[in-house]
Amino acid sequence: MQRNYAKRMDRMKASEIRELLKLTTKPEIISFAGGLPAPELFPVEDIAKVAHDLVLKEGRQLLQYATTEGRLTLRQKIAKRMAEKYGTPGIDPDDILITTGSQQCLDFCGKLFLDPGDVVLCESPSYLGALNAFNAYEPVFKEVPTDEEGIIPEELDKILATTPRVKFIYVIPEFQNPTGVSWTVERRRKFMEVVNKYDLPVFEDDPYGELRYTGKMNPTLKSMDTKGLVSFLGTFSKIFCPGMRLGWIAGPHDIVEKFVTIKQSADLHTSNFDQGIVDAYIDSCDLDAHVEEIKELYGKRLQLILKTMEEEFPEGVTFTRPEGGLFLWVTMPKGVSSLKVFNKCIEMKVAAVIGDAFYPNEKTDRSLRVNYSNMPEDRIIEGIKRMAKAIKAVMAESK
Repeated sequence: MQRNYAKRMDRMKASEIRELLKLTTKPEIISFAGGLPAPELFPVEDIAKVAHDLVLKEGRQLLQYATTEGRLTLRQKIAKRMAEKYGTPGIDPDDILITTGSQQCLDFCGKLFLDPGDVVLCESPSYLGALNAFNAYEPVFKEVPTDEEGIIPEELDKILATTPRVKFIYVIPEFQNPTGVSWTVERRRKFMEVVNKYDLPVFEDDPYGELRYTGKMNPTLKSMDTKGLVSFLGTFSKIFCPGMRLGWIAGPHDIVEKFVTIKQSADLHTSNFDQGIVDAYIDSCDLDAHVEEIKELYGKRLQLILKTMEEEFPEGVTFTRPEGGLFLWVTMPKGVSSLKVFNKCIEMKVAAVIGDAFYPNEKTDRSLRVNYSNMPEDRIIEGIKRMAKAIKAVMAESK
């Protein structure tokens, strides 16, 4: 049967990450492809007790429809946490909207701002899930160059000076997905100078900010915002449980109000039950201690994967050395195709995500994104050894 789908579907390709995640179901594949938290860290017993007590206390209320904005006591806790952890005191809970994961925020950004042909600015490379979310609204993507210190503000200034119809810029300044890079403080300051100059709306996505294993936490763009340009996208997926699908936006009141209107037509509200569990968990358990457990495990896995790469990868292969987050970025020498490396990796029963997927415009990249959070130590070592063999084989063929 021929179905007449909307033309916008032509722009929406199946997520390469999602396709690669299918590989994780095959036991013989060691997969560094996803961005999955370690399930052994999910506080299952605590959640079971919290859920039991909560249902007895307010079960009928939890199972009823709720306000679109989200549970007030949870929004108050988010405002408090943002003040304590992200350096943004004074956020009004009324300027926070609970969303069904931060991914829903990304869709709402496109729905609110983008008409066909409008311009979205993003880092080069950038998070594939955001690119796909925006792509449904038929924008033109302009990529802002980056380096090991983050986005290059001078390049952003040049683009803004010569590009009409720019609606917003989307960035991940801390432990960026896919590269793992964190912007330096100086780059953040200069970035804010540029966006202030052009009054450019900024969507700051920060899923990994609390997952810092070494070094000092950087200031968020939101904490540096003096003109009401920055909307902060947060999530409980990485510091609690991704299956809860709880995210939030904290932004200028007018943007949050528009998001509320959009959400009313999208899904009425985020799961009242899940909101209640997270709210009660924060009351009765120690979320900070839980985050410390996550950081301890992931930090060890990060150091192990870096050490193994240093020992196994051939000369000429480089990789980022993040101080936190979930990802690092492996780059092949010039003349070595990451697609060929990827295919050889699959032959050797190991998987990562090809770098091409993280650019909105057609690009052939020499990099792979590697995740290490959901991987036991012995599998990390074996997986990197397999990847190193694949890289060496392709490098030998490329000579």
